Amino acid sequence: MPARQSLALGIWISVGGRYENDAYKGIAHYLEHLIFKGSKKYSCRKIKESIEGVGGALNGFTSEELTCYLVKMPSTYSGLALNILSDMVINPSIPAEEVQKERTVILEEIKMYKDQPQSHVHELLDELLWPKQALGTPIIGYVQSVNKITRNDIASFRHKFYTPANMVISAAGSFKQEQLVKSVKRIFSPLKKSPKNVFLPVQEGQTIPQLEVLHKDTEQTHLALGFHGFKRDHPLRHALGIMHVILGANMSSRLFEELREKRGLAYEIGTQVKRFHDTGAFIVHAGIDNRKVPQTLNLIFKELKKIKNKLVTDDEFRRAKEFYLGQLMLALEDSLDHMLWIGETTATLDKAYSLGEIVKEIRRVEKDDIRQAAKQIFKGNNLNLALIGPLQENRDKIYKELRIE
Repeated sequence: MPARQSLALGIWISVGGRYENDAYKGIAHYLEHLIFKGSKKYSCRKIKESIEGVGGALNGFTSEELTCYLVKMPSTYSGLALNILSDMVINPSIPAEEVQKERTVILEEIKMYKDQPQSHVHELLDELLWPKQALGTPIIGYVQSVNKITRNDIASFRHKFYTPANMVISAAGSFKQEQLVKSVKRIFSPLKKSPKNVFLPVQEGQTIPQLEVLHKDTEQTHLALGFHGFKRDHPLRHALGIMHVILGANMSSRLFEELREKRGLAYEIGTQVKRFHDTGAFIVHAGIDNRKVPQTLNLIFKELKKIKNKLVTDDEFRRAKEFYLGQLMLALEDSLDHMLWIGETTATLDKAYSLGEIVKEIRRVEKDDIRQAAKQIFKGNNLNLALIGPLQENRDKIYKELRIE
């Protein structure tokens, strides 16, 4: 992106929450925190000052299948960006005192999410979707598991999973490609070779609707309704993305219009798509009036039935497809978003798509593809509902309403 003044650089490792066992749940996220605490060449303070001192920003995140360390800086400092980021990942010091300190930080982070019902309800939903599996457990871990993890556990985890076969380096912005490739080879080639990481395949055999209600004295009820969905490279993945736009991705979506605009039942209402190597999920989330949960659920189910039984209109289809395309194009104008896009697809699908390729795929989606996606996903035996609110006495009544056939 030669017209930009910035460089965005990311180091991706193919490891995340679903690679962990129960005893050490949260260790990938714990390690991500500690990577920022210093390396062989740079102290924790030097890392932050070196990046921020030239106008850059440094960050990292852990997901179910990936860990990413990233930096965005003025392009004139591209060499500094790579040197610091690579030394953090390859040669972290993981000081013992920081392990203890960061343990406290993560335990507070766990408490924070528990105190936020709009976040906690998604943890409950994941447990329903993938019970007794790594995908159904929180990436951050549990109080018991985080308390148990030692420095040796963390160092061993990094040694096992942070290897060249499991790494992708992605860059977007203004930089000299030959020079960057040469530097990457010099830094990463000496690392010890090992096989690619593997995870346990997901097990899904749901036969009846599932409901989890957590009684909490909240001012509104927090709802997360989930269905098993499509894996990352499913042929109907773009049809699913467009269906997400139609149902709940923006203010002109069906659920926003029906629940908020027409009836005032919710302030927050929307949908979400999750995609993994071998599975996925389609989620409806909302914060609703405590007294109107059954009414809200009936309206949501009505919209889900409608989109799987009746073709969307030409105008709605056109607008949704253009929104889907437009959001992608707008995001890819930013060097950081572009780096994240090419890095994630390369790390998960071993392919970096061009924008032109994606546009062609999206243009090929037809209205019936959306209906086919809805039919495959919105089934009664595929339904999972998590609720947090003062609803304990209504559980049986709510369960009887879980029908979308």
